[in-house]
Amino acid sequence: MNEPLEIERKWLIEYPSVDMMKNMTDYDYSEIEQTYTNYMEHSVYGRIRKRGKKGNYKFYKTFKKKITNLTRVEYEDEITEEEYNKIMKHKREGFNTINKVRHTFIYEGLKYEIDVFPFWNDRAFMECEVNSEDAKIPIPPCVKVIKEVTDDSRYTNSNLAQKIITEDLN
Repeated sequence: MNEPLEIERKWLIEYPSVDMMKNMTDYDYSEIEQTYTNYMEHSVYGRIRKRGKKGNYKFYKTFKKKITNLTRVEYEDEITEEEYNKIMKHKREGFNTINKVRHTFIYEGLKYEIDVFPFWNDRAFMECEVNSEDAKIPIPPCVKVIKEVTDDSRYTNSNLAQKIITEDLN
């Protein structure tokens, strides 16, 4: 059986212009509440998410196993709100719930996700999922990259749930 692979690159970017992103192909957004839990499957700790907008939400549980800095095995299932609330009682100690708005769009055939967090007003994350680790990824014109952080574990959402990075960008 093939395991579900996620191959993804990630950048720290300057706080994006929502108006510019709205002009990109297939633009959409969603509100995300993400919590890390003591719940384990596939020999790894999981996370749960509430995702949607305007009162219409779906709920997910996800488990990721790192293979390389770019590639992970990702198991994700939609769950009920009742299951979400039950698992929420098993929040990992020392991990805060992360809230963010995810903006998505297509550029040159690739799907980009930009996460904007309420605790930053000068930076955000951009991710792009690809089919191979050596894929060329064009930077959309609505984005100003500060640096690639694919290999920097400080910029994972699970690490942000423990400590918000406040380094000076200059």
